[in-house]
Amino acid sequence: MNLLKQSSVENLNSDLKKSEFWEIILFSFKKNIRQYTMLIALFVIWLVFTFLTGSLFLSPRNLSNLFLQSSTVGVLAIGMTMILVAGHLDLSVGSVAGFIGAAAAILQVNYNWPAVPTILTALALGALIGVWQGYWVAYRKIPAFIVTLASMIAFRGAILGITDGRTIGPMSDSFKLIGQGYLPSIIFSQVTQIDSSGKIVLDELGNPVLGFTSLFSNSFTIGEQPPFNDLTILLSFICISAFIMMRIKKRNARIKYGFTVLPKSLEFVSIVLFSISIAAFFLVMAFYMGIPYAVLLVFILGIIFHIVTNNTIFGRHLYAMGGNLEAAKLSGINIKKRTLSVFILMGTLAAVAGIILTARLNAATTSAGQNFELDAISAAIIGGTSTMGGVGTIFGAIIGALVMASLDNGMSLMNIEVTWQYIVKGSILLLAVWVDIATRKKNE
Repeated sequence: MNLLKQSSVENLNSDLKKSEFWEIILFSFKKNIRQYTMLIALFVIWLVFTFLTGSLFLSPRNLSNLFLQSSTVGVLAIGMTMILVAGHLDLSVGSVAGFIGAAAAILQVNYNWPAVPTILTALALGALIGVWQGYWVAYRKIPAFIVTLASMIAFRGAILGITDGRTIGPMSDSFKLIGQGYLPSIIFSQVTQIDSSGKIVLDELGNPVLGFTSLFSNSFTIGEQPPFNDLTILLSFICISAFIMMRIKKRNARIKYGFTVLPKSLEFVSIVLFSISIAAFFLVMAFYMGIPYAVLLVFILGIIFHIVTNNTIFGRHLYAMGGNLEAAKLSGINIKKRTLSVFILMGTLAAVAGIILTARLNAATTSAGQNFELDAISAAIIGGTSTMGGVGTIFGAIIGALVMASLDNGMSLMNIEVTWQYIVKGSILLLAVWVDIATRKKNE
């Protein structure tokens, strides 16, 4: 009889543990449904384009170009996420980025400014534009939609004015590195071939024959690039180690304060899958030309602003403002100061985007930055940022930018007409907003 009771109790405990296990998984999925949906969507998009382009989409060269292509919108999406989280909207970021890129090109081409002063001046100009817009929104109570719409039109005209309707270029080699350069290799060095008499060897077209030598060997190997970029592989180990440490630290903190955590087995699987994804990204970059400086910059900015929005008083104030403005006021948050600050950050990030764009194109064009504001808003919303404020993540926005760039890149590889590209991107945005509203209603 006692054995039967003991067996019944053990079965009951086992059922309770299983029930608790699935409840935790379900809770975790519901809590992060937007992030999971976004990652699944990105996976499906890549799978479809890989099939339709005969694996061309997943080639190292194309993926490197894809990440580089997404860098400009990625920077804008970081700032747009903070703007949307605070309960505002910025329609001027594309025009501002184009204007600052044009100003940088003029300083370089017409006045022969070095790269560093040009970049610092561009960043300062972006911050000043942020002050201007933030002042009207925060202290004159004009809706951000109207202020930034006016700026979008004004700066689009200013681009035509300062460039005189012409393309300004080329940029200096050091400036171009921001948009076209890659992390160097430690072991391998690219050199030109030298013959026995010390002269540079030329090919049939009269160009120097390129190759590379190893740190451990002086033998010359002909080729445009070394077999792999060792610095990129080293960075992959650093990033994976940092990611694992952060996940363990976060889990321990949640346990300490009594929050729900995933079962150890599921946590382990999650860490392994994300680590594999990080390793795959770095390996693809390593076996092409390495990580582009622009992509590395987006990654660094993502980490910085992830910390700012999640681990600082400023970040908590932004979420409070977007979640419930009246409650934020009553709690003592200086709404005007925070609003001004977030627009200054947005202006500065628009300057960064303009610098990357101009460096990548090696020139400033009159159409630079056109429709970038729509791509940035789309990236932020697709990445899980709510249109109603108070919800959003920086890394979600970066993934959203990657989704938008993947659509552009894949459809271009398939030679789909631009008309249909716009229709598809617009439909994706509408779907993302619908998911946002539906999720909010369900949570309420």
